[in-house]
Amino acid sequence: MLVKIFGSAIHGVEAITITIEVNVGQGTRFCLVGLPDNAVKESEFRIETVIKNIGYKMPRLRTVVNMAPAGIRKAGSAYDLPIALGIIAASKQVTFKRPPHDYIIMGELSLDGALRPIRGILPMAMQAKKEGFSGIILPMQNAREAAIVEGLEVFGMQSIGEVLAFLQGNADVSPMEPLPFEPGYPGEFDFSEVKGQGAIKRAMEIAAAGGHNIILIGPPGAGKTMLAKRLPTILPPLSLEEALETTRIHSVAGKLKDDTGIITMRPFRSPHHTMSDMAMVGGGSIPQPGEISLAQNGVLFLDELPEYKRSVLEVLRQPMEERKVTISRARSSAEFPATFMLVASMNPCPCGFFNHPEKKCTCMPGVVQKYLNRISGPLLDRIDLHIEVVPVSPAAFSRNLPAETSSQIRERVIAARAIQWERFAQQTSIYSNAQMNARQLHHYCRLPPDARDLLSLAMKKLQLSARAYERIIKVSRTIADLDGATDISPGHIAEAIQYRTLDRESWGRQY
Repeated sequence: MLVKIFGSAIHGVEAITITIEVNVGQGTRFCLVGLPDNAVKESEFRIETVIKNIGYKMPRLRTVVNMAPAGIRKAGSAYDLPIALGIIAASKQVTFKRPPHDYIIMGELSLDGALRPIRGILPMAMQAKKEGFSGIILPMQNAREAAIVEGLEVFGMQSIGEVLAFLQGNADVSPMEPLPFEPGYPGEFDFSEVKGQGAIKRAMEIAAAGGHNIILIGPPGAGKTMLAKRLPTILPPLSLEEALETTRIHSVAGKLKDDTGIITMRPFRSPHHTMSDMAMVGGGSIPQPGEISLAQNGVLFLDELPEYKRSVLEVLRQPMEERKVTISRARSSAEFPATFMLVASMNPCPCGFFNHPEKKCTCMPGVVQKYLNRISGPLLDRIDLHIEVVPVSPAAFSRNLPAETSSQIRERVIAARAIQWERFAQQTSIYSNAQMNARQLHHYCRLPPDARDLLSLAMKKLQLSARAYERIIKVSRTIADLDGATDISPGHIAEAIQYRTLDRESWGRQY
């Protein structure tokens, strides 16, 4: 007897529907075909034990399990449940009143028949709805995540016994109700906790308002990491579309906690400087998202930037421009989104005290420039704001002056983003000024003659590249949005030029 059960495979951050065909006929051999990996092949032993433990019999006839399409690699243990159901049904041990072909069915089995959670459920549910399936059957721990998808019935089950009872019509199971989407903010940090540093807070506000990349350079203890960790508290709230996209990536990577529905806060990723190229950009024999994709719609914070391997930093260049990364392998390739804000911090030299107002730098001649050269010019060109962080004076700590809270700064950021959302309403996949291409830059950022002359003068004096020229205009457009101005003025251009510290010829040249 032939039975078809539908499952799903993950490719990149997308899902592909898999047809699991089980046929029990003449013979004595069990065959599993359709390009399964070792984890899928090992399922034979788990499934046989489970079928016996729940009171059914493993057929001793020839059992062929085909996973189509055969040209797509199937990986992981999530196919245990559909294969087991197919074997029980094909050997005529049960009769289903609810047709299993109406559902996508996935889940890993314990030897006692309990269902264990799997990864990548959200893209599976989205694809199931797209292809017209009425529902999805999966482990209870994954049900909240799948319930995000509207118009799809999600049935969370504890064991294969519950699934069999449901499909036989012996049990009524209510679909999982989705939780309402309410964007949130990290509550453990606030900008009011930062003493002084008014100019740096202003730069962080501009970066948040326009989605700009920023690098903070200054001596140890100046507050670079403290400021960076508070940046997510002033970013605008996640939209539902952004939350779904972010959740999908974390689901594929297996980063969601059990019973977690949708990600409500913008990600803040802070990988250690000993990480590898693959950990940063993603990869593996079965491509998985890296840190730049896990930071989708959020912040990627690289502390002590020069300490990262040069190759790790260079893989950032293309994703920062194209907002996606393609992982190519011999047989296939996978594409992951990579729309993130890069926030980096670094000391100005190995000893950390170059340009310090009070302490003397002890580095040998040429060492400062050599240290800065660990970061390539092309990478610095892609960072919009270069900010020098000066230590706060002891007197500033003793004064208990009121400081703006994150919520107050966030209100201005949200107002500026609202202008940008309206500006780019007719554009696809563009939500902030930092994402503008050359054509959009020319259309939305026309400069008056006096502003253009000022920028041309800065270009000659600082020997800026064409990319830096565009970045300055984008930052000035964000500054104008924060001011509520329709046009970019020379004052906006002048402020944006000030945020190019590392482009100054004298910076980092001691002798």
